Amino acid sequence: GVELIEGYAMRDHIHMLLMIPPKYSVANTIGFLKGKSAIRIFREYLQVKRNFTGRHFWARGYCVSTVGLDEQMIRAYIKNQEREEKRQKQLRLAGL
Repeated sequence: GVELIEGYAMRDHIHMLLMIPPKYSVANTIGFLKGKSAIRIFREYLQVKRNFTGRHFWARGYCVSTVGLDEQMIRAYIKNQEREEKRQKQLRLAGL
């Protein structure tokens, strides 16, 4: 019942716009996504088949905000995240 509306993976973080039905808590949904994706990454890319106890992949926290009338703005932000981060980095390097 959870729908990924928009998403973009950066080198060190991920932005997602999710539609979560009211019957699911945000904390449980994010915990499920982080847990299941970490297991899959360990299995498929790091060749760890079991004993996931004590292993960590994602940062402990996350940021969540509700979306109302600003959905299109947030979707555009996610789509343009990499371009914006490169622009910000160039501004810092130029001393602006």
